[in-house]
Amino acid sequence: MIDRARVERCVAAEERRFVAAHPQSRVLFERARASLLAGVPMPWMVRWPGGFPVFVREGRGAHFTDVDGHQYLDLCLGDTGAMTGHAPEAAVAAITAQVRRGITFMLPGEDAIWVAEELARRFGLPYWQFALTATDANRFAIRLARRVTGRPKILVFNWCYHGTVDETFVTLTPSGPAPRPGNTGPAVNPAETTRVVEFNDVAALERALATGDVACVLAEPAMTNIGIILPDPGFHDALRDLTTRTGTVLIIDETHTICTGPGGYTAAHRLAPDMVTLGKPIGSGVPGAAYGLAAELAGRVRAAIKTDEADTGGIGGTLAGNALSFAAMRATLGEVLTEAAFARAIPLAERWTTGVQQVIAECGLPWIVQRLGCRAEYWFRATAPRNGGEAAAAADPLLDRYMHLAALNRGILLTPFHNMALIAPDVTETDIDRHTAVFRESVQAIGG
Repeated sequence: MIDRARVERCVAAEERRFVAAHPQSRVLFERARASLLAGVPMPWMVRWPGGFPVFVREGRGAHFTDVDGHQYLDLCLGDTGAMTGHAPEAAVAAITAQVRRGITFMLPGEDAIWVAEELARRFGLPYWQFALTATDANRFAIRLARRVTGRPKILVFNWCYHGTVDETFVTLTPSGPAPRPGNTGPAVNPAETTRVVEFNDVAALERALATGDVACVLAEPAMTNIGIILPDPGFHDALRDLTTRTGTVLIIDETHTICTGPGGYTAAHRLAPDMVTLGKPIGSGVPGAAYGLAAELAGRVRAAIKTDEADTGGIGGTLAGNALSFAAMRATLGEVLTEAAFARAIPLAERWTTGVQQVIAECGLPWIVQRLGCRAEYWFRATAPRNGGEAAAAADPLLDRYMHLAALNRGILLTPFHNMALIAPDVTETDIDRHTAVFRESVQAIGG
């Protein structure tokens, strides 16, 4: 129903429009190419559409302004890192005050206790430790699971993403687990460290755990990084039962699924994991992450680690648990990422979903929309994928590039890796309706 040649012509037109509208960003990009590899500070920034990234001048709430003076509705929000919106006042005040008092001491302060108590209240796990990124929280959780179980392997779901954890850059192929395409210089072939099954496949999960050599299952409760994939009814009950029966530690990564509510998917659906990991949004953009442990597992960890070896086990970091991160996390959890914020953002995500669905129906397209809390996404397929393999097979880079670039040229930033929108509390109904209008215009331009 979509004319691919027409899409290619539209992409070319949007690229010309982008270049003409962003001369200052282009100048900065050309300058950056002399000192930044590929002209960007992180490799994945080359994924932005348009030939070069927009350079940001400032942001507040759900909007930011680039160096050419264009203002954007930000539906990417730092891929969840700025889920609270940019520069929330309560967090800015706490961060500013802490900077003047000192940034890092390698000693605890009262804020650390407050943050741990609040996370325990939200997620139901009594003991917490801290890191700077969700990647580190996941790495440390895996190490602890291996230590207490004495088992070498972990299990993840096909096309998962848990930060830059070596063992998780793996996919399921007809011949078994293999390095994920693009996996750069893996320390070892992840097939040696990791078992992989499809999300929602209980039978495959049972077979993989029956070997008795899996220390932990690391899972998002609903997949988000290959697109939003919701669990089948009963899947989490089966996952908890199988991990319990096989003595496998169950780690739930809430870094993205905290979009479900203040206690993430875990609290909203009354899950009972052994560990929870999360990062990115809990410090309003200041690096900070956490991992929580159930009481029984915490007891096993304490018994397994000698005090005089606590600094040599590959867990921790000199800047982890710093005073600035704790000040940011306390302000964010206490005054920004609150029940009231979700009560505002989730209905706006519902409005976004309804608007996109209406356009899809008007144009008779075989596309769908998925939503998880204040996160939503449209798919170029007729049915919702049940696992990562189905989701990966539905990828359409040409359509992705067109839809992202068309939105960007009209003042809306989407997450670069897929067609996902994250809604900050500062978004308005007018903002949402503007996206619907841009989505309609973009689809109609390619013959939808």
